[in-house]
Amino acid sequence: MKRTPLYERHASAGARFVDFGGWEMPVRYTTTIQAEHDAVRTSAGLFDVSHMGEIDVTGENAVHALNRLVTNDLTRINDGQACYTAMCLPSGGIVDDLVIYRYSEQRLLICCNAANREKDYAWIAENLEDAVAIDRGDEFAQLALQGPKASAILQTLTEQNLADIKRYWFVDGSVCGVPTIISRTGYTGEDGFELYCPADKGGVIWDALFEAGGDALKPVGLGARDTLRLEMKYALYGNDIDETTTPLEAGLGWITKLDAGDFIGKDILVEQKESGVERRLVAFKMSGRAIARHGYDVVDAEGHVIGHVTSGTRSPTLGENIGLAYVPFGVHRVGSDIKIAVRNRIESGTIVKPPFVKPGSDV
Repeated sequence: MKRTPLYERHASAGARFVDFGGWEMPVRYTTTIQAEHDAVRTSAGLFDVSHMGEIDVTGENAVHALNRLVTNDLTRINDGQACYTAMCLPSGGIVDDLVIYRYSEQRLLICCNAANREKDYAWIAENLEDAVAIDRGDEFAQLALQGPKASAILQTLTEQNLADIKRYWFVDGSVCGVPTIISRTGYTGEDGFELYCPADKGGVIWDALFEAGGDALKPVGLGARDTLRLEMKYALYGNDIDETTTPLEAGLGWITKLDAGDFIGKDILVEQKESGVERRLVAFKMSGRAIARHGYDVVDAEGHVIGHVTSGTRSPTLGENIGLAYVPFGVHRVGSDIKIAVRNRIESGTIVKPPFVKPGSDV
């Protein structure tokens, strides 16, 4: 398995490791997942996300060239701004979900999912016209500092006025003297930053952040990263979205600009928008103590399979069992009952309006 530049620091901190898309990553440290989750919701947590991929796209018409590959409209964002988007096949299925940083009309930086890095790069290189893509994933360490105290901690290590960086904006700055892309983005619902720095300097920033944060900052693994993102109904590629699901089915219509220019997969998505989707990804809460896990069947009153669970866990913030599932359109409405086959029993739940937890709060 691959290891990030911070592997030794995780091992020293007592991390328990798992295989995540071919990377040996910390799932939790010496504390519990509950404690790590709570730290992000109430104080601050630091994630190593150096396994994520980075791809540079440059050229005279880079924005317009890349725009043809994604569902969001890169011409509508400003230099120094980032956007969340999907990249689709001609079938409308999702190749990956991405965060794209716009430097200028001639340069953009893509952050993609770790397991999709090689696939994404090949797809972009094959379909990109009038621009050049370069895989830069090995050049970066990426740290995600998240939580209500994240800004105060980071501010002690940078001359950049963090208050000037709005949500989904970024700057080229420095952290404790290390050149760093400081991006006000994240995958938790809390305020925070994702920091891109040279791979061999990731440990410098990691150590400096913990020294500055003291007891207010905890290392956080993939376990809490999953519970945090699920409470926000943030999609996880490979679970909630993949090449068999479209953005409209997944509730990602807000990043699918069908009124903009042409992009790969648009024709199918326009047809789907006009005729209506046959299924939708919904959020649900279980009524009892059962947890509906990934892959469990959703059934109707007669026990016939009508859908499947994509993600499920116990919400550390709410103390309730929550999940996401694809169900037929018409069954998807908020307040509707949902029945899930959990082992040999049929358990009940209710479809709810996401997110499960309000952004920036612990309730």
